[in-house]
Amino acid sequence: MNWIYATWPWYISGPAIAFIMFLLLMVGKNFGMSSNLKTLCTLCGAGRSTNFFKFNWKTQKWNLLVALGAVLGGFIASCFMTPNLAVTLNPDTVTNLKTLGINSANSAYMPVELFGDAVFQSPKNILILVLGGLCIGFGARYAGGCTSGHAISGLSNLQRPSLIAVIGFFIGGLVMVHFIYPFIF
Repeated sequence: MNWIYATWPWYISGPAIAFIMFLLLMVGKNFGMSSNLKTLCTLCGAGRSTNFFKFNWKTQKWNLLVALGAVLGGFIASCFMTPNLAVTLNPDTVTNLKTLGINSANSAYMPVELFGDAVFQSPKNILILVLGGLCIGFGARYAGGCTSGHAISGLSNLQRPSLIAVIGFFIGGLVMVHFIYPFIF
C-alpha cells in the first residue's frame, strides 16, 4: 500500500490535535465550525435585518481560514489521497446495511445510496437533507456550538456544558441510527 493512502495513526493525529488546541488556548481562541455560519451571514449583510448578526466579523477571520482549510483538506483527501478500495466492514454490518437498502457496502468506498448523485433526484431525499440540515443548525446553535467545538475545544477546556452537549450528541446519534433511520429509509 502506498504511504499516501495510509491514514494517520492515533499517536500522530491525537498529539497533532492536542498541539493545535494548545496553540488556540495560548492565543485565547476557541475551535468550532458552527460559528463560521454566523460569521458568513454577518459578512453577507445579515446584520441589517437582525441584531444577532451585528458583530465585528473581522475578529473571526482566522476561523474562516480554518473552515476553508477543512474544505480544501477534504477535497484534497477525497481526490488525491483516497484509495479506490472499499472499506472492509464486519459481515454483520454489511447484512444490516443491506436490510436498510444500502447494497454497496464492502464494494464502494462510500455508499452510493447515500452519497451518489441519485440522492438529489428524489424529493423525499431532498426533504430529508433540508430538514436534517435545519435540525443540525438549530441544534448546534441551541447547544452553543457544534460537535467539533464542544468535543475538541470545550472538553479540552474542561467545560461542563460541553460535556453535557457531547453526551447529548452521542445519545441523539444513537437514537437516530437505531430508531429513526430505519423508518426513513
